[in-house]
Amino acid sequence: MDENRALDFVPQKEIVYNKLLPYSDRLDQESNEILAKIKNNLGRAVQLKELWPGVLFWTRKLSTYIRLHGRKFSKEDHILFIKLLYELVTIPKLEISMMQGFARLLVNLLKKKELLSREDLELPWFPLYEMLERILYSKTEHLGLNWFPNSVENVLKTLVKSCRYFPKNATLEMLQEWRPLMCPFDVTMQKAISYFELFLPTTLPPELHHKGFKLWFDELIDLWGSVQNLPGWEGNLVNLFARLASDTIGYIDWDPYIPKIFTRILRSLNLPVGSSQVLVPRYLTNAYDIGHVVIWISSMLGGPSKQAQRKLSGLFNSITSFYHPSNNGRWLMKLMKLLQRLPASIVWRLHRERFKKPSWLTPVPDSHKLTEQDITDFVECMKQPVLLAMFSKTGSLEAAHALQNLALMRPELVIPPVLEKTYPALETLIEPHQLTATLSCVIGVARSLVSGSKRFPEGPTHMLPLLMRALPGVDPNDFSKCMITFQFIATFATLVPLVDCSSAILERDDLSEVERELCSATAEFEDFVLQFMDRCFALIESSTLEQTREETETEKMTHLESLVELGLSSTFSTILTQCSKDIFKVALEKVFNFATTNIFETRVAGRMVADMCRAAAKCHPEESLKLFVPHCYNAITHLTVNEDVLHEEELDKELLWNLQLLSEITRVDGDKLLQYRGQLVQILQQTLYLKCKQGYTLSCNLLHHLLRSTALIYPTEYCSISEGFDRPLSEYFPIKDWGKPGDLWNLNIHWHVPTKEEISFIFYVLDTFLQPELVKLQRHADGEFEMSRDDRLQSLTIIQHCLMGSGSLLPSLNGEKITDLVPSLVSLEETSLYMGIDFGEYKFLFIVLDHILENSEDDTKSLFLIIKIIGDLLHFRGSHKHEFDSRWKSFNLVKKSMENRLHGRKKHIRALLIDRVMLQHELRKLTVEGCEYKTIHRDLLKDLLCLSTSAYSQVRSKAQQVFFTALGTYNFCCRDVIPQVLEFLKPGRQDITQQQFKGALYCLLGNHNGVCLANLHDWDCIVQTWPAIVSSGLSKAMSLEKPSIVRLFDDLADKIHRQYETIGLDFNVRHGILFKKYEKLINYLLDCLNQRNLPWKFEHIAIGFLSLLLRDDHPLPVQAIRFFVQSLNHDALVVRKMSISAVAGILKQLKRPHKKIKINPYELSGVSEPSEILAGDRQDNQWVKYNSSRLPKTRKDWEAYVIILSCNLCKTPHILFKLQGEQIIYEHFSDTKFIEQLINFLSLEDRKGKDKFNPRRFCLFKGLFRNFDDAFLPILKPHLERLVADSHESTQRCVAEIIAGLIRGCKHWTFAKVETLWKLLCPLIRTALSNITVETYSDWGTCIATACESRDPRKLHWLFEMLMESPVNGEGGSFVDACRLYVLQGGLAQQEWRVPELLHRLLQYLEPKLTQVYKNVRERIGSVLTYIFMIDVSLPKTLQTSSPRISDFTSRILVKLKPLMDADEEIQNHVVEENGIGEQDERTQAIKLLKTVLKWLMASAGRSFSTAIEEQLHLLPLLFKIAPVENDDSYDELKRDAKTCLSLMSQGLLYPHQIPLVLQVLNQTAGSSSWHARYTVLTYLQTMVFYNLFTFLNDEETVKDVQWLVIRLLEDEQLEVREIAATTLGGLLQCNFLNMDASMQTHFEKLCKTRLPKKRKRDPGAVMDTIPPADLVKRHAGVLGLSACILSSPYDVPTWMPQLLMDLSVHLNDTQPIEMTVKKTLSNFRRTHHDNWQEHKQQFTDDQLLVLTDLLVSPCYYA
Repeated sequence: MDENRALDFVPQKEIVYNKLLPYSDRLDQESNEILAKIKNNLGRAVQLKELWPGVLFWTRKLSTYIRLHGRKFSKEDHILFIKLLYELVTIPKLEISMMQGFARLLVNLLKKKELLSREDLELPWFPLYEMLERILYSKTEHLGLNWFPNSVENVLKTLVKSCRYFPKNATLEMLQEWRPLMCPFDVTMQKAISYFELFLPTTLPPELHHKGFKLWFDELIDLWGSVQNLPGWEGNLVNLFARLASDTIGYIDWDPYIPKIFTRILRSLNLPVGSSQVLVPRYLTNAYDIGHVVIWISSMLGGPSKQAQRKLSGLFNSITSFYHPSNNGRWLMKLMKLLQRLPASIVWRLHRERFKKPSWLTPVPDSHKLTEQDITDFVECMKQPVLLAMFSKTGSLEAAHALQNLALMRPELVIPPVLEKTYPALETLIEPHQLTATLSCVIGVARSLVSGSKRFPEGPTHMLPLLMRALPGVDPNDFSKCMITFQFIATFATLVPLVDCSSAILERDDLSEVERELCSATAEFEDFVLQFMDRCFALIESSTLEQTREETETEKMTHLESLVELGLSSTFSTILTQCSKDIFKVALEKVFNFATTNIFETRVAGRMVADMCRAAAKCHPEESLKLFVPHCYNAITHLTVNEDVLHEEELDKELLWNLQLLSEITRVDGDKLLQYRGQLVQILQQTLYLKCKQGYTLSCNLLHHLLRSTALIYPTEYCSISEGFDRPLSEYFPIKDWGKPGDLWNLNIHWHVPTKEEISFIFYVLDTFLQPELVKLQRHADGEFEMSRDDRLQSLTIIQHCLMGSGSLLPSLNGEKITDLVPSLVSLEETSLYMGIDFGEYKFLFIVLDHILENSEDDTKSLFLIIKIIGDLLHFRGSHKHEFDSRWKSFNLVKKSMENRLHGRKKHIRALLIDRVMLQHELRKLTVEGCEYKTIHRDLLKDLLCLSTSAYSQVRSKAQQVFFTALGTYNFCCRDVIPQVLEFLKPGRQDITQQQFKGALYCLLGNHNGVCLANLHDWDCIVQTWPAIVSSGLSKAMSLEKPSIVRLFDDLADKIHRQYETIGLDFNVRHGILFKKYEKLINYLLDCLNQRNLPWKFEHIAIGFLSLLLRDDHPLPVQAIRFFVQSLNHDALVVRKMSISAVAGILKQLKRPHKKIKINPYELSGVSEPSEILAGDRQDNQWVKYNSSRLPKTRKDWEAYVIILSCNLCKTPHILFKLQGEQIIYEHFSDTKFIEQLINFLSLEDRKGKDKFNPRRFCLFKGLFRNFDDAFLPILKPHLERLVADSHESTQRCVAEIIAGLIRGCKHWTFAKVETLWKLLCPLIRTALSNITVETYSDWGTCIATACESRDPRKLHWLFEMLMESPVNGEGGSFVDACRLYVLQGGLAQQEWRVPELLHRLLQYLEPKLTQVYKNVRERIGSVLTYIFMIDVSLPKTLQTSSPRISDFTSRILVKLKPLMDADEEIQNHVVEENGIGEQDERTQAIKLLKTVLKWLMASAGRSFSTAIEEQLHLLPLLFKIAPVENDDSYDELKRDAKTCLSLMSQGLLYPHQIPLVLQVLNQTAGSSSWHARYTVLTYLQTMVFYNLFTFLNDEETVKDVQWLVIRLLEDEQLEVREIAATTLGGLLQCNFLNMDASMQTHFEKLCKTRLPKKRKRDPGAVMDTIPPADLVKRHAGVLGLSACILSSPYDVPTWMPQLLMDLSVHLNDTQPIEMTVKKTLSNFRRTHHDNWQEHKQQFTDDQLLVLTDLLVSPCYYA
């Protein structure tokens, strides 16, 4: 690298590809100039505090600079840029759109972590936290006072992730800030944990670890361990641990947690177990993010203890069978993701440990680096699932990705099995899916296969056989097969030079065995290329236009055909690029003959053939042109000798074909074309003026390609070795270069740069063909001579093709700058980039558009061309944006499929690297964003606007697309254009047609990703556009009858609402002016609304706009407040809805600030401060709790409380209104008529059955009562009393909304006011609850819950005492009871831990009532119990809570359930369903009680944090007894509930100390007399073991216990129990919980040999008496055991299997049920092994195969 270039600093990291451009020597100077400008102007703008437009403009320039030059600035500059942007981003109240722009740039500057260490840079964390708090948890957004875009959350999170250069004490400060939020019962927990996940720094160096993760690790991991039911925040904790693990490999010992971690990962995959599993919905929504799980796993591997790898192998063993293609379900995507990401993550870790440049980040200690053995173990454990997943239903992409990474590490383990599957797939014709799957996997491993590393030297020998066998895949009848084959062949051809080296065997003697083999194989290359060409010719012949379509159909290519064309041409050109000269010559000969002996139609087949010829010409232009040009020249000259040809409408096919061929082969290296220039120009002169459109279009293509090839800069070869292959074998041995990457530092690209000669040739061509056309058109416009439409079209076509060909040489448009668009104190000048060519001078005449528009607006074809020409003049510099984008995309795809992530450092194939350099050159050409806006651009834009409002819709839409692109290109031109567009919408104009009106609206709307003129973030623009849109409703051209116009206005309003973000009012010196503009806009809109006869639609649009203008930093002007308050009673529902939201927002703006005072909780409670923080019920938080003996029932107590909770008794009396706004609201709401009408409107029904409690209305009332105390109560009181008595749904909802608003609004009232309020409210709520109906109970629940949210329970004591009176009293029937409980539950749940006393009272009250008869009351009580016990959790470092205990409760219940426990007979649901007089017996009571308890267990499974395992265990035996065995829904409620409960409990997470207890209960039940119970024990066991797999495996004793339990039940006397035991055993074997060991095998074999007495001739009467049942059971148990072992490996044949099958076959003729079992087993074995029987056969000896064949083939009937 040449030091001391034009730079006077060491660049941080520049884009290497810039050095390879042909003009790289000029780039340093260019970048210096641009950087200096950026630094100078940016600094100046910041000093002048001019954020807009100065800072914004120059930060954009900086991000463009980074895109073109990388981080080409010194370290000091880098740090300064970062600090400056950090300051800018964290400016408080910064406008959101600016904040996002700055944030994205800052993220970009911080992207490469290794460039700046913690010593270089330190950023504070608090400003970021404040910003997140302000935006993501905004207090005013829901009231419509702030509008944030949807993307803001992701931008902010990415920003924080990039900014983690926090000071070393940051961790401690963060913990102090967020620990108080950690209350697991509250939503704040989610907030705290997600902040921890985002902010906590994990990259501190080891010596600072005590200030980093050691402060929180133990606490958080214990918290994670103690939560069982996956709350929403558990995922965030996992993400945090994953990041920590990856940043501190080797510094944390994960071993104690590993079983826990893997068990939870397995649970999080949500795999189905058993047949009738009920899923907990929460597990689906809150599951872990696989991306983070993978990072966590890959960071724990390695190190001295191999525990993580063992568990990982266990994990894959247990889930492997789920990968089999016959399984499918919603869990499959997760499994596939796991499969794809894990190897990638390990490769990344290896790269970091072995190949990455060391940087300031903590390196992995040697003791924990991955060893060779670790890698092998890892690849081994992944191999099986990956090979199964190749054929999965979701496609083979994930598997191919995984294989690519595994093959980088251990090719010898992964590639052979893939090849084993590929060869047979290539042979079969009947399974195309199998072929596409295997081929895409081989493409993934291609590079590892071809390069033949030390580990896998025989890899390359597979290449030729694979290529030859893939050829039949080029098949015209199967599209997907064809495409994958092209990709396959192209991939291998890119990697390998196709050179015949067979002669080297004789010449060289230093070859290894493999190399000799390869040399002799390479003789087949030529054969391969020729066969491939034959296949392609066949493909082309079968897709000619005549064959595939009728004459009448379209003539264009279909989408599929164009894809095939692309695949064919790129594959063929790859092959020819990689060929040796000899093979190329043969191929060229062949393609030339094919192209010249046939004549093709020019639409489909012709294009494909021409593409193949072009590929040949590109590779070796001289040889190819020598053949093709003379041939085409002669043919064309011969056919155009006659003058008549010029005027023929339909031309000879041969002429067209030769023209097409010639136009394609001229797309080659420019200087090779010059020697044929005479002939080419002559042909152009003969054919450009043909009358036939098809003819002259082909000729124009020739012109375009001729100019393009000579004018552009491009690389001329893409060979995989820069020196080429044409050297004698003695000095160059191609086989060494198989799969070799290009060398970035010596790429030696051969560029084509236009020479003087070529440039003069270009201008000669332009003079000859372009100039006459321009003159002709000029004269035509002046009216000197007539041109027919077709002539004009031909003329324009020629001009357009000239422009396209020579665009890169033409000078940019000149003209005056237009300067006065924006006021700025900083220069907003443009920076220009060097394109590699100095522009030639060429006079360019503008076409006169107006003439065509006046005389023939219906000549749409010419207009299309004119639009294209204007577009090219504005944007075209030699390449189009959309082409560039698609090339960038495909470059990235190819890169992904062939990259080597292990070694990294851009070790790509040479062709890819050249492509990337070329893309860099094009990127520079396309970077013209923010061009200066000159007068000539203004004229062109005017023309475009004129075309965008033309009468023809197609012309309009084409012109609009070009118009939108231009708007995004020129600085500030929108301000210039908007008035011109709005002209069309003015209400007064008489001369506007509907089409122009629509065109103008479309121009305002913009396209989906470009600029939207109607909604620029700029007051000047909005002040013009919004009122114009509204008042256009009065325009003559506007008609609401036309659906298209109505739809346009809807889209406009919708887009403005979607994209609007609050625009700042004070971001520079001039903020007084902005306030004026803001008020001006509001007044304009109100004026529009006051116009008479404005259509209703526009009224709604205007009100919508007004509601967007509410802000939290500036109150709404008074006239707008009056408008909104009046609109509360508008006739239209939409308007009322908007007004309700708006008035709620206005009330928030008018809210008086309350003083806050700090208090010390320790002083209040008289306790000294503790040394360490504990959670739970402590002395110092007693005072916040609800204590009925100390409630504030007098004014004095109340004020003592108020001082604690708020200090605002010094409120002003209400006569002094602070603002006019308050006055308006006060007047309206004191007006009885207004209120009456409002209440009537509010109690109307909106959509029947769909309405819910409306939070907007609640906010409105809360605001009213908060701002005006009880001023409006007297007026509202009669209404409330009336509404409560009416049991209609909508009236009840209305009153519930008002009451919730009242309760929340009275937070700061004086005691007297509050007391009178509750005297009014209590009777109201009582009446309401007694009138409750099915439709309204959820609204009342929401009402009370909303009222209690975040409020001090002591100040609501009236409410709680009233609700607690007697919820379940039977008055009004069971429904009302259930509803009362629901409402009470809503209130208490909001209070969490502050009301233990109420919870105790409620529990005491409910316990006697648990034997409720009614199902709905039972369900509700179950749910209430969940909440009562929710607080009883055992979290780490937590004192016991004083709320009710589950253990006491269960012990009391068990006493009552005793009669059921002891009884043996079946429990029936024979309860009389009414409360008869007289006590029923204990047993019936117990059954009723049990039903309620079941409801409680079901409700708590999904909600509470931890499951109280030990307490629930005592209920298990009872549930086992009740739960039904069959899946039948006709059972009564009790049995169904019992079954659901068991299913949910079996999925619970168990701690190691609980497992023995559970097993003890299971063992005890296994001895129960009811076979139902024994059966259910097994189904419970299956799920429980799988969902706690690694916790069980961690303790060998428990594994033995489980095994013993299952084997014991195998010998059960009941047949069903034996069968389910066999299934369970099979499952446990299959997920590798148990191993198939010799002792188990001998045990079963011994059981099988239990003798049965000989069959005697029995009398028909004695059927079963002759065989003692015990022996039969034993024998059946043995057979079942063997059968379970066989079925436990459905997809392969382990070594022990053949013998077991032989053992089984003996029993085929035993007594039933044995015979049945054997038959079933064999048929299942046959079903699962049928697919791969060819492989499996090899495991058996010949004798065994004979026996098997006899068993598996059904006996023949004719024998």
